[in-house]
Amino acid sequence: MYFRIFLTTNMKKYILNGNNLNVLTAVNIVESGNHISVSHESISKVKKSRKLVEKWIDKGEIVYGINTGFGEFKDVVISKDQTTELQRNLIISHSAGVGDMIEDDIVRLMILFRINSLIKGHSGVRIELIDFLVYFFNSGLIPQIPNQGSVGCSGDLAPLAHLASTFIGEGSIKYKGRIFKSTDALKKVNLKPFVLSSKEGLALINGTQMMSAYLCKALYDSIKLIKLSDIASSMTVEATKSTNTAYEEKIQKIRPHKGQIDTAYNLRKLLQGSKIMKSHADCGKVQDAYSIRCIPQVHGAVKDTLNYCLTVLNTEINSVTDNPLIFPDESQHREGGNFHGEPLAFASDFLKIAIAELGNISERRTARLVDGSLSGLPRFLILDGGLNSGFMIAQYTAASLVSENKVLSHPASVDSIPTSANQEDHNSMGSIASRKCYEIVNNVKNILTIEILCASQALYFLKPLKPGKGVEKAHEIIRKNIKFVTKDVVMSELINKVKTIILNDSFTDNVEKITGKLKY
Repeated sequence: MYFRIFLTTNMKKYILNGNNLNVLTAVNIVESGNHISVSHESISKVKKSRKLVEKWIDKGEIVYGINTGFGEFKDVVISKDQTTELQRNLIISHSAGVGDMIEDDIVRLMILFRINSLIKGHSGVRIELIDFLVYFFNSGLIPQIPNQGSVGCSGDLAPLAHLASTFIGEGSIKYKGRIFKSTDALKKVNLKPFVLSSKEGLALINGTQMMSAYLCKALYDSIKLIKLSDIASSMTVEATKSTNTAYEEKIQKIRPHKGQIDTAYNLRKLLQGSKIMKSHADCGKVQDAYSIRCIPQVHGAVKDTLNYCLTVLNTEINSVTDNPLIFPDESQHREGGNFHGEPLAFASDFLKIAIAELGNISERRTARLVDGSLSGLPRFLILDGGLNSGFMIAQYTAASLVSENKVLSHPASVDSIPTSANQEDHNSMGSIASRKCYEIVNNVKNILTIEILCASQALYFLKPLKPGKGVEKAHEIIRKNIKFVTKDVVMSELINKVKTIILNDSFTDNVEKITGKLKY
């Protein structure tokens, strides 16, 4: 059995049991290249479930998807000698996706989540299929899957069919950076195309694994962004000589949303020991603009939304989402709707709205930084303005991304188009919600980068006054790699350099060595 080969290697492995995945471990498995194996208890559950399916087949009991057609063809009975053909036909006919290929890490998350669902023992597949999938995943094969075509109900049918098609020798697979025909790629890792038995094709494509994978990566990246947003905003607070009064603990305690409390805590840590703050303590300014004063309220609401979405997805990736479901202890099969993507559609829509708002308020702070009449700094953060345009168009870029996010954040989950001759008459559109969420997260990476870039330039003008210790560390890291801008440069190159710096885990880690762990 394939996975037992990997149990004998020295490589670090993660043992799946159907219940122990979460967003952080899943992305870590995929990005680190760690191998997986399956717990002995899960193997027993899979075998027990399959034994019951084979009993029904031998008795000639009619069970949806095992010896019937699918969707509108649910009433068409399929003979026992046609069950293998039925499963193959299902996979190739449903491979109807279009669009760009899904990114490698997201495809690998899809496979990981599919395995974790199947090993819970309610899908009726053979242990040989689990062995094949584990070996396939550990071999580093990456199916080429179009990213459009799912309506988020009956599972992510088209994308998962494209995934499953590579298991049976159809479609294309990326292996070690090159694209091969599926059969050729399988040969390179000593695999033969898998021959599906009854129920197995349906079990592979009924599920929410594509939308789960997109949302998982979006959530993982959002955890980074929520910390970066607090760092970025604290840099802007210092650069604009704003007050920290609004972040006092007693203010948060009388409106005790956890995210708000945590954000204010982070800001106090980042601003602690600020000499800049002391320099304008008696300036007479009563209060700052909302994009400064209300950081705890806005960032905090994003944190609360993020944590809700984490709870939803952590539940989903440890769930059984195909149909029909097998209950071996009761010797029952039940036709249900666990493949419906509504929980993930809502979570993806909630998250994309929240993360878009993180970008909205960041861009407003950037606008204040480059506006000399608001910041008291040189206009567009450049000396010899006029000859030089400085950071003028960097803010345009942030504004453009914010506007794009407003379109992308329209909730996909409020839409539904009937499919399969109205058998599937309410669809979640969760796949669209999760893909757009992922796009928004990537846009906000650039928006926050621009704020940090502008704030870093602005802080230079306040020398020799030093900011808070956390801000000082962030500024120091940027300055080690990016020189103070004295004349116009190719701004996109500067933005990309800063983005590479701040998205590296070491950036936040080094700030946290000074401040202590920032909360999310």
